[in-house]
Amino acid sequence: MQLLSLWPQGALDTMPATLASEAAEVARAEHESFSYTVSHDLRAPLRVVEGFARILKEDYGRLLDRIGNDHLDRVMGAAARMNSMIDALLSLTRLSSQPLQHQPVPLSQLAELVIEDLRRSAPERQVSVHVQPDLLVQGDPTLLRMVLENLLGNAWKYSSKCAQAEIRFERQQQGGQLVYMIADNGAGFDMRFAERLFGVFQRLHSASDFQGTGVGLASVRRIVHRHGGEIWAEAEVGKGARFFFTLR
Repeated sequence: MQLLSLWPQGALDTMPATLASEAAEVARAEHESFSYTVSHDLRAPLRVVEGFARILKEDYGRLLDRIGNDHLDRVMGAAARMNSMIDALLSLTRLSSQPLQHQPVPLSQLAELVIEDLRRSAPERQVSVHVQPDLLVQGDPTLLRMVLENLLGNAWKYSSKCAQAEIRFERQQQGGQLVYMIADNGAGFDMRFAERLFGVFQRLHSASDFQGTGVGLASVRRIVHRHGGEIWAEAEVGKGARFFFTLR
């Protein structure tokens, strides 16, 4: 079963009404089948691995040496990461099947709310954040908040090792169109691998350095495409990253 091409990006938003209705029914059925397969068939063996590893840890951990216990911890940690990846994959598939709303969305206000949540999650951090005021667009408020949560969350995460972290969210005029930019001065990445950036489960940093499922940016790209826009990034290792996106 193909994971990425079951529901073409933005297809249901541009088809004629009758074709879109038929396509929506097919997509809904395929989505339900795919979700069931992922939720039940993939999780079943994972639950067995996780369950027996936990039993071994609880019942026999005292009989194992430090290395043996470390092996069990690694097994349970990998099972937990796999569960998180399955959850993220299911969320990604839902992005293509749920109806798209069109209403005014105050991006600046949403960004401030996201930053407020990030500050609460790490009150010890001092981050300089600039959000351009009064940014208003037409789109789906729930999905566009997910875009900001992922992009601002990444800027927050990848600037965590900076002594003076800075994050900016603003709108620019490029080539006659409005472009929204989220920038940070964090870890950045090597542009030679930029084509992998928006792929599912593709990561440019190790999980030991920065945690994540590798699905966030794939979700962002899908949402932006459903809004008739594009997304791209520029970066330099050790000098931060800039993510740009447009909306129709």
